[in-house]
Amino acid sequence: MSGTSFKRALSWFVGVGLLAILCDQAIKQWILQGFRAEGPVISIVLAYNKGVAFSMLEFLGPWLKYLQALLIVGMAIMLLSQRAFFMQTYLPFGLILGAGSSNLLDRFVHGHVVDYVYWHYKFDFAVFNLADVLIDVGVGLLLLDALKQSLSKRKLK
Repeated sequence: MSGTSFKRALSWFVGVGLLAILCDQAIKQWILQGFRAEGPVISIVLAYNKGVAFSMLEFLGPWLKYLQALLIVGMAIMLLSQRAFFMQTYLPFGLILGAGSSNLLDRFVHGHVVDYVYWHYKFDFAVFNLADVLIDVGVGLLLLDALKQSLSKRKLK
């Protein structure tokens, strides 16, 4: 693997991460300024989450943001130290770390994560935000890649 391709991958990783942060924070500012919408399936509301998914770990209080910061930095260090793995996964991890950083930014600026998408068709679902969706997309891309690799190995046998 050449240094140029690593630099290109690193640029995409950083760019995707920054785009995730910028888009998520722009929408959150719009919501914080009062935008709301009521729909038959999805509504745009303002909700604060002091925990992680489904308010888990809320009991950690202000320590949660430091734990999350440690996890994000640790994951970035681990990822960048494994060049071959990084070259395979830079886009999904750019989404995951960028979106996670956006939610972390909320914790430091607002004391909680700003959520706004409320699904209420046939069942009530947790309120979430774009960063949460981007994290899910990143994880989904990693799972698809792992499945693809597994199927390729089976064909070779």
